Amino acid sequence: MSTIWARMALLENGWKQGVCLEIGEDGSIASITVDQPPQGLQASILLPAPANVHSHAFQRAMAGLTERRGPDPRDTFWTWRQLMFRFLDRLTPDHVEAIAAFVQMEMLEAGYATNVEFHYLHHQPGGAPYDDLAEMSGRITAASAQTGIGLTLLPVHYQYGGCDRRALGPGQIRFGNDFERFARLHEGAARHLSHLPADSNLGVAPHSLRAVQPEDLKAARRLAGGRPFHMHLAEQIAEVDEVLAAWGKRPVEWALEAIEPDSACCFIHCTQMQPHETEALARSGAVAGLCPITESNLGDGIFDGLRWFDAGGAIAVGSDSNIRISLSEELRTLDYSQRLRDRSRAALASPDRSTGRRLFEAVCEGGARAAGRNSGAIAVGRLADLVALDGGAVDLAGRAGDTILDCFIFAGDDRMVTDVWSAGRHMVHGGRHIAREAIIARYLGAMAELGEAL
Repeated sequence: MSTIWARMALLENGWKQGVCLEIGEDGSIASITVDQPPQGLQASILLPAPANVHSHAFQRAMAGLTERRGPDPRDTFWTWRQLMFRFLDRLTPDHVEAIAAFVQMEMLEAGYATNVEFHYLHHQPGGAPYDDLAEMSGRITAASAQTGIGLTLLPVHYQYGGCDRRALGPGQIRFGNDFERFARLHEGAARHLSHLPADSNLGVAPHSLRAVQPEDLKAARRLAGGRPFHMHLAEQIAEVDEVLAAWGKRPVEWALEAIEPDSACCFIHCTQMQPHETEALARSGAVAGLCPITESNLGDGIFDGLRWFDAGGAIAVGSDSNIRISLSEELRTLDYSQRLRDRSRAALASPDRSTGRRLFEAVCEGGARAAGRNSGAIAVGRLADLVALDGGAVDLAGRAGDTILDCFIFAGDDRMVTDVWSAGRHMVHGGRHIAREAIIARYLGAMAELGEAL
């Protein structure tokens, strides 16, 4: 047993004072008592730590390299994607492991306890498999072993360049598998994952309706076996138009009928939904995996958060392209996008919860569901995924209750994070990861080899 005491903590039944947690050897919370004197490891403000539910780790090394306008007079997601394909042709397994460890370190220091890695970089440049078909999955798990972050690994099935089943192009060819080979890759990923702590998890991720055969989606659901099932859905107008032309329905309409979404499903982005699609998908129990910073950077569009919440939908957040990894900023960007679109304020607050608390609790609960992880709240029996904030931070002076979360999200930032635990593993102390220097040194070595690859 280890003991954590917090002056103030957000439990599943609200804010409490003098909270003492006992953490078992399995990383779960064994007991919670309140109104206790200081003891054990001490924190000022203790919160559940959410999962980062959508990441392409390797893209972190591209941050800042795509902000110039090319020959196309209108730069879009699709021109960015071509630059990304060019960049990844230079990545080796060693580069991917170093970048993934750096990304996971940044996630932990931002307050996330879990990395849900949507992993599609499988093969060598040119598309030939490595001797170990799951070599790159092994590099993601090796990074997690170093950083101590909780990992839900999502090997991605990616076969085609579009709904017309055209072949994958340069760069993109590194993602490709037919379903039979993907199933073997998935089995290999499970072997790598078996070397991590028991709180790690494995799911399945068909990339998108553009990249797989419709008949393989049902096979992917069977392969997932009730574990996390993630897929990009309705991110871009051109994507919606392509699926509508090829399959006769808009992506969300098609998914609702053919995939039969449930609480094991997480659909990423969903920025191009019509009202009836938003309401129906929310009622299905599926989680909307939102990436507001990346969606802003790529010009994807704005998720209809108010309608989704009104229909009882669950949300989670992820850092996607990892151009910036910031828990507070993801939540702030999500809420501000709603305000700008609707010319309103505090629209996502509820009668009994402030905007900050409603968003924070929603992404903790939805993120745990999307990660297939027994976390999401500070409660007995849940994993000890915890984040501590600095009660002495200037922006928290004199604040209590829900206002703490409002100030963290809207007035402050992740510099308030002092400590983070993932399944009881105390990986961030004083705002810094315990292996920070070694992780950064290796990342800088990889970046020196890559240079400005674009």
